[in-house]
Amino acid sequence: MTQGILSKMKVEQGEQIRYSLYLNDQLINMNERIGSPFTMELTGSIFCLKCNSRTKTSFNQGFCYKCFLSAPECSQCIIKPELCEAHLGKGRDPQWEQEHHNQPHYVYLAASDAVKVGVTRGTQIPTRWIDQGASSAIIFAETPNRYEAGKIEVALKSFFTDKTNWRNMLKNQIDDSIDLISEKWNLETQLPREITDFITDDEEVHTFNYPVLSYPGQVNSISLEKVIRFTKVLMGIKGQYLIFEDGSVINLRKYGGYQVIIG
Repeated sequence: MTQGILSKMKVEQGEQIRYSLYLNDQLINMNERIGSPFTMELTGSIFCLKCNSRTKTSFNQGFCYKCFLSAPECSQCIIKPELCEAHLGKGRDPQWEQEHHNQPHYVYLAASDAVKVGVTRGTQIPTRWIDQGASSAIIFAETPNRYEAGKIEVALKSFFTDKTNWRNMLKNQIDDSIDLISEKWNLETQLPREITDFITDDEEVHTFNYPVLSYPGQVNSISLEKVIRFTKVLMGIKGQYLIFEDGSVINLRKYGGYQVIIG
């Protein structure tokens, strides 16, 4: 049994995605747990992933209320990049903004049951796509900062969704007819010059093989606060979700900061 504070799993790209879970500096190789019983139990304690203080409630997947209101990781432009002001020298923490948001960003197209548009830093490729459970992805445009990428994303929302259907993703419902290269270049004739100037020549389609023994026909989300403790056979991992033999799933990222015991 290992006790520690949950944070999102680390991922590594390879022939198959490799997942690692760190609990208080203790490494759990999650791929090795697939096919075996997996136990998780709440201790009742929650800690802020930013300031480490104890909190009664976790906000925004792992922050206390004070950090939720003040931390740059929780600012509005995380969800809406078009609101970013890092390029103007502004933000909750201007130095953090310069290091993270006033840097090259990419607008991408990711495929699963539909085409999704999103924004990420270069340092988060391919992690961002894997965390979302994408089956494949392609870089659409490169911009000098998060704000410019956000403007392009807003324009592309007229063509594609910016949300992942997590239930379809976990059932592995994939539209194999999607051609990301064609989708990318079809946009070139439909967008204004101020956007097409940022389109890259990169046509590499990244594909992802998740460690899943079998996908469920129906999925039921586990509410850890209600269940407190469970033991189920782990059948696979996709995105930041654990998939169990009975079709139940749990999004570990949702419980960032929760102290748990894993066996």
